This record gives sequence, structure tokens and C-alpha cells, in this order.
Amino acid sequence: MESNGNSLEKHYRACHLCEATCGIEITHNKKEIISIKGDKKDTFSQGHYCPKALVLKDIYNDPDRLRKPIKRSGQNWHEISWDEALDTVVDRFASIRSNHGPDGIGSYLGNPCVHNYGMMTHAGHFLGLLKSKNRFSATSLDQLPHHLVGYKMYGHQMLIPIPDVDRTDFFLMIGGNPVASNGSLMTLPNAKKRLKAIGKRGGKLIVIDPRKTETAKIATEHHFIRPGTDAWFLLALLNVIFENSPSFSTNVSEYCKDQDKARTAVRGFTPEKAEPITGMSAGTIRRIADEFMTTEKAVCYGRMGVSVQRFGALCQWLIQLINIVTSNLDKPGGALFTLPAFDTVGGFGSKPGHFARWHSRVSQLPEFGGELPTAALIEEILTEGEGQIKGLFTAAANPVLTAANGTKLEEALSGLDFMVSLDFYINETTRFADIILPPTFTLEHDHYDIAFNALAIRNTAKYSPPLFPKTEGAYHDWEIYTELGKRLAAKLEVQPRQDASPDQMLDFMLQSGPYSAQAGHEQALSLGVLKKHPHGLDLGPLKPSLPDRLATGDKKINCAPELFLNDIARVVEELSPKATESGTLLLIGRRHLFDANSWLHNYPRLLKGKDRCKLLLHPIDADRLHIRDNEKVRIVSGTGSVATTVSITEDIMQGVVCLPHGWGHHRPGTGQKVAGQNAGISMNDVTDHLQVDPVSGNAVLNAVSVKVEKIRQ
Repeated sequence: MESNGNSLEKHYRACHLCEATCGIEITHNKKEIISIKGDKKDTFSQGHYCPKALVLKDIYNDPDRLRKPIKRSGQNWHEISWDEALDTVVDRFASIRSNHGPDGIGSYLGNPCVHNYGMMTHAGHFLGLLKSKNRFSATSLDQLPHHLVGYKMYGHQMLIPIPDVDRTDFFLMIGGNPVASNGSLMTLPNAKKRLKAIGKRGGKLIVIDPRKTETAKIATEHHFIRPGTDAWFLLALLNVIFENSPSFSTNVSEYCKDQDKARTAVRGFTPEKAEPITGMSAGTIRRIADEFMTTEKAVCYGRMGVSVQRFGALCQWLIQLINIVTSNLDKPGGALFTLPAFDTVGGFGSKPGHFARWHSRVSQLPEFGGELPTAALIEEILTEGEGQIKGLFTAAANPVLTAANGTKLEEALSGLDFMVSLDFYINETTRFADIILPPTFTLEHDHYDIAFNALAIRNTAKYSPPLFPKTEGAYHDWEIYTELGKRLAAKLEVQPRQDASPDQMLDFMLQSGPYSAQAGHEQALSLGVLKKHPHGLDLGPLKPSLPDRLATGDKKINCAPELFLNDIARVVEELSPKATESGTLLLIGRRHLFDANSWLHNYPRLLKGKDRCKLLLHPIDADRLHIRDNEKVRIVSGTGSVATTVSITEDIMQGVVCLPHGWGHHRPGTGQKVAGQNAGISMNDVTDHLQVDPVSGNAVLNAVSVKVEKIRQ
């Protein structure tokens, strides 16, 4: 922290509102924030920041933000003491557990939990004592296929290869839009500049997407693809690559096994067969494959568009194979594993994951890493019988807007015996809680990016101290978990977990990690060292790390897990030319630079500009449906319907329509006034919670069949 001698001080920290972890400089007078801008000395983001960082001030000052626990009485809320709130939560959950067993209590952790390291280090202090198998999170609405593939191929759920963006010469991106997302499972500050640099150094950025996204508009090439058919495209690419590579000889061949099984599995998936299914020409597919193979430094990356569909896990496996068989895994300019200072793979207490140790009670969906797919949450609440969820704990979550079939989830939540939310807003989900426990805001506690440093395009570390002290009587989120755990442990007559604070745990991990004195590293990293570097430490570019980094028992890459091989038959069964000519439109989602799921709609500065909730529709489809620009339409699926206005554009593929994600603030009983006045519509009122990737259990939020009807005035 710096002072200018005029009562103003400068505070440096990482913005936590998306995955980019941009460094920011906050000018303040110890009581009030004067300005927020990019930290030009930040070793990673180098002064870049996006408009979302500015709302840190707005969230801190927001009168709608809860500061004390509240309890619901009918439709009304009133403040209660922390002791009453914590005791009530533990008493009610202990009673449910006694009467209905551990599985009678469910939990759901939202995406913001991984943006706050105290939530990650201490959730187990309470949730671990519940011993419930009904645990859910936003992971299975998003990146579960990545983690499953990392676990099956490389032996650890966090072994996810990261594109070496700054050194690659050929970036094949499928279903990703980092210019809007700031990178996703690819921590990438200043994504637009870094991606443009590929072309400036003579390379190529090719984007495959049903929409001409913000990223596609700066790409060397953009090609439309029919939503949900990416598996066919990837299989055809691999088919061409294998045709031109008689022997499996790559830079990582000696660390691979079952490569011949993979080669055999993709035979017959020719570009010519892929063309009528994907909408991409066979010639284009062959050319992309040839160029990818013959470029020295190339990388393939797929994100939301390929993850949240019926073939999410299969697609992510095929992407890994493409990088492996073209000698682009574990190579500069290709895809590499990170070596973060807080090591989520080789560090103390690191959990590689596990899969299908148990299944959901109703639909028999497999668990992963101790969590069931969120797609099962609704039926596990509504379906009677042993193991039915009677009580629910949510943290930093709003699944009514972000999970499939939000309307049905509302019905389920309204029938719970007891619900508690760790959150500082009454949102579309927490309005069903009996008690809301509000933690301090980020600026009132320290910050370190555990998850996103493990997914970054460079190895980096930065610690952010609190800007403001917490108000008297307030609790940090990790303190809430700790207090709940102490009380529940006393009820259950067991020992509570240790009370080491997040910063103490961080210091331990740094001093035992790969950049520590213990590891013989010249950096001798510790929390004390990080505190002396407010602009962060650059720990260098990603480096080849195989086979040492592999977490498989035999230190081999499993190129052909049976789980994925067996799923290839489903591609032929479900994705035939006939199956793709149903006559319905396929709905996809989109995000905006000013959005972060459902989080940031209560702040006027991010709501400026054009209506972001319009339905994108191709001109040919508009003519067929007799719809004109800006007319009102209804989008109808087998789940429900929503109404909005249309924006006719050639930026969307014919046969495809597009809605944003995370809106729908029209629900009654919420406590976010600005969001309520800018409600938008929820795409997830027309998605189906019963539609999943059957391999991973991940939700299907992409390639949803809908009809679009003009609303007659």
C-alpha cells in the first residue's frame, strides 16, 4: 500500500470478478474508494483491466448488500444475531440429519466460491461433518468434462493442459469466447491483445462457433458449426491426422499408452461424412487438419460450447488427443501444465479426484470428486423416499438462474423443510432460504487465487491484503464455516477440524511448494515474500513437465479410456444427417464482457448500452418465420417458454438462435432493486434438467431444440 502524502493511499490487489485475475490499483482515503484502475506494474496483467473491476466499489457500498444475518418469516425478513443464526442452522440441520440420515441434507456451492480462497480452504469444516452424498456445485453446469478428462487421462482432476497463447502460431478454438470471458479454464488477462498478437507474428487464430463471437471477429478465420456436432468435427480432424501419421511418434510417445486403440476408434469418421452433420465443408476440415499438423507450434482448445452439450466429455477427450498426436502437448507454443506456487496437483492434501463411487438416487448419475451432477438436484428434492433432500445449504449461488429448468427448481426449493444460504444478497435462489448468513465482501479480507493460478497461461503468484477492516461483529466466510463446524461437531460429539486461518494455510503451501526454499528454489517463496511484492511475482512461462507432472500410477498418459471409447457409438447414433434436420431451431447461450453469470446485474455502470437479452436470429430464419427486427417473440421448448425481442443478424448460423446466460431477475421477493428493474429473461427457463452428457452428468445448456413464435399484438 502506498501513500501520496495527501491522505490518499494506493492499494494493490487482484480483481476477483472473473478468471483473468487482473491487477488493479485502488486509490482511497481509508474510508472511501476514490478510483479503481489497472495496475501497470502488475507482472501478469500489466495494467489491463475490464469494466467489471470498477464495480468493486459499487458492491462494497451497495445498500442492498446484507451486513447481518436475516431470518425469513413468511414473505418478510428480519435481522437476528449471529449466535441465533448459527445455532438455528446447526440445530435444524442436526435434526434433519437425525430424522432422515446424512443424505437428507444437500449442499450447492456456486461459482464465486472458487474466486475466494477462504471458501475453498474452509468449506469442509462444516460440510465435511454432514457426511452427505448429496453435494452439488456449479462445476457440473460448466467445466466438469475438463476435470473428468484430466482425471482419466493424466491422473488428476486439476491436470488440465493450458494453451501457451503467447508463443503459439496456430490456435484452434472451438466454442470459446475469451474476448468476452477474459479467458475460461485459461487465465488470460488482456485476452484480446494477446490473441491479436498471434496474427501479428504471422500465426493463425481459427474460431469454430455457431456464432460470430467477439473473439471470432478478431480471428484469422471463423467457421460456423451446427451446435452439438463438435464431436463429429473433432473425430474427422483426428481421422485426417492419423491418416497422415502412419506411426504414433510424438514428443510424448514414451509416456503414452493405448494410442493404437485411439487410432482405431476414429476410423471411418471422414470429413465427407462430417460435412452434412456439422455444416462445415469437408475441404475446410481437411485444410485445418493439415495446417494444424504442419505448424510447429499449434494448440487446440475448447470451452463452454463443447462442454455444456450432450458430448461434452467426449469432445474434451478428443481435443486432448489432437494435441497429443500432433506433438503439441507438453511443448512451448502448444498445451502445457502449470506449476503453481500453491500446487493443486502435487501439493499437500491435493486430491486427484474419483469417479462413479456412488450415483444419484433417482437418475443414477455418477458422482465426480465427491459431487453429484447438479442436473439431479431437482429430482433429489422432489422425489420421496429414503435419501430425499429435506434441507439445503447454498453458498454464493443462484442456481434458479444458472441451472437448467429454473422454474422447476423454484418449485423444489419452495418445498424444503429448511434452507440456509451463505450469501450477502436476497437473490432468485436465496429468497427461499429460512436464514441467510452474509459474509464480508472481498475488499474486507485478503485474497489469493488458488484455482486460477493453476489454470494460468504463465506461472504467477500474487497476494492481496484486505483494503478495509471488517465491521465489528462481521464474519468472514471461512469464519462462518468454522463456527458452524464447531457447533455441529459439539452436537455430533466429534472433534472439529483445526482452526488454521486461510493465510496460515497459504503460507504453509507456499513454503512447501515448488518455489520454496524446501524445494531448493532461489525464490524461497513464502507469504512473507509475497507481501513484499504487491504487484505480484512472475514465476516464468509454462514449461514441459512430463512425465514428472503426471499423476497416473504408471506415469503414462491414458490415451484411450474405455469411458470415452464406448461413447463414440453414440455419436453415430445421435448425430446423423437425418437427426440434424428436425426443423427446429437450436438454442445456444452467450456471455458479455460486463457480465459474470448472474452476479453483476445490480450495478448501473454495467447495465449501460443496448439491451443484452435479445434473441439473435439469422435473416433466412426470420423470413421463414415472418419475423422482423425488434419484434417480440416467444421461445418455446419442452420445458417452458420465455418472451423477448429479436435481433436479426448474420452473426448467427442459420438454424441457430442465441440468448444470454444469467438473467431473469423478474422473480418476486428478491432484494436487488437495480437487477429487478433490468430483469431480462432467463435462458434456463427453457433448458431441461433431465438433459445431460450421460458420460459425465454435465448439464446440457447448448444445442437445445426450441421453436420461435411471433407474438401477435
